[in-house]
Amino acid sequence: MIQHVVEVVENVRIAERTFRLRVADAQIGALIRPGQFVMLRIPRCSDPLLGRPFALYDTYLDAGGSVQGYDLVYLVVGKMTTHMSRLVAGESVEIWGPLGNGFTLTPTRHLVMVAGGIGQTPFPAVARAYLGLRHHGADEQAAVSRQPSALRNPQSSSRVSLCYGVRSAAYLAGVEDFRSLGVSVAIATDDGSAGHHGFVTDLVKVALAGGDPPTRIMGCGPEPMMHALAKIAAAAGVPCELSLETPMACGIGACFSCVAKVLQPSGQWDYARVCVEGPVFDATRVVF
Repeated sequence: MIQHVVEVVENVRIAERTFRLRVADAQIGALIRPGQFVMLRIPRCSDPLLGRPFALYDTYLDAGGSVQGYDLVYLVVGKMTTHMSRLVAGESVEIWGPLGNGFTLTPTRHLVMVAGGIGQTPFPAVARAYLGLRHHGADEQAAVSRQPSALRNPQSSSRVSLCYGVRSAAYLAGVEDFRSLGVSVAIATDDGSAGHHGFVTDLVKVALAGGDPPTRIMGCGPEPMMHALAKIAAAAGVPCELSLETPMACGIGACFSCVAKVLQPSGQWDYARVCVEGPVFDATRVVF
């Protein structure tokens, strides 16, 4: 884990109460993998005093292809994110990471990513990795260097789709980012202002019944959505991983504030620290 102060490159509004924060941080950017997160706090800010977790949205590169930093996308909901929304280029933030375990990047024919609310934030990096557009993290870079053939054919999925649900069209954030990568995007809204009028899990059921059903599912969003998604995936026999959005205080497992019920090999459940053993878990192991 690296803990340091880094510079804000830009902080732009991309949807209703939603911003993309870009930081210059080549050190963590070169290590972080899809699904992992960082903790962020604002120096000299005592309210709130503790940091907050933010998932990797994606890394950004220089003209030579070297990682220069990464993007974090956040929804303004409280004191910390309100302060963050006022940051401008040249200011500094304190960050520690990379943290957590990230998604298992297992090759599959058709990956379907399912996002509710701000849950789309981990998925641009996932999509890039599956479509062979970018390698993230030291582990992936090492794997590529040992297997030169991976450089010639790094794509590990022939199709990547996103089912994305929000309360209304105004909250859709990053849709064009996904489409520009070649991701098929299906939208659901609570109020019917865009796409399907209903739950995002309705879109997953449609995908499962279609001619090219998902062979792997990843989800991130509110707990009721992920509970429903876990049941749908289990009924269809499709492997599914979930990234839990559990509130965290330290990000390193010291405070035990982010525990979730997770099945153990014995068949009994126990509490797991989401920041250390997660945030990504096999859906069959999460006890809702």
